[in-house]
Amino acid sequence: MNWFAKRKVLAPVDFSDESFAAVDTALELVEDAADVTVVYVLQDLSPMEPGELWNTVDKESRIQHAMKALRERLADDKYKGLHFDVVIGDPGHEIAELAEREGSNLIVLPSHGRTGLKRMLIGSVAERVVRLAHCPVLVLRS
Repeated sequence: MNWFAKRKVLAPVDFSDESFAAVDTALELVEDAADVTVVYVLQDLSPMEPGELWNTVDKESRIQHAMKALRERLADDKYKGLHFDVVIGDPGHEIAELAEREGSNLIVLPSHGRTGLKRMLIGSVAERVVRLAHCPVLVLRS
C-alpha cells in the first residue's frame, strides 16, 4: 500500500496529454481504480451560439458526447473501474464543487505552465481549484 494512499481522488481532464498523465498519477495514489473519479467540464455555450439559436445542440447531448469521448480515451484495462462525470460550467468552480460533493480527499490536476499575458488573459484553472477546494490539491508540472 502506498503511504500517500487516498480513499477518493478527483482527476479533472481537458483531453490534453498532461491531464491524462494526471489520471495515471491519481491511480498510483489509490488502492482501487474505483476510488478515482475523472471529470470533464464543458464550458457553457453562449446564447448566440448557432447550435443554441437553432436548438440543434442541447446540454444533454453535449454531456453524452463528452462522456463517450472520455470512455473511448480511457478504454485501456488499467482504467477499468474508474468513475466518469461530465459537468457544465466554470472549470475551477465546478471541479471544487464536485470534489466537495463527492467527498474527495485529493484533487490531482496538471498545470499547463502558462505565464505572463496568456495566464492573465486565460487564467489558471489549477490556481482557481487550489483557492476554492476543500481538500488538498496536487498540481503536476509538465
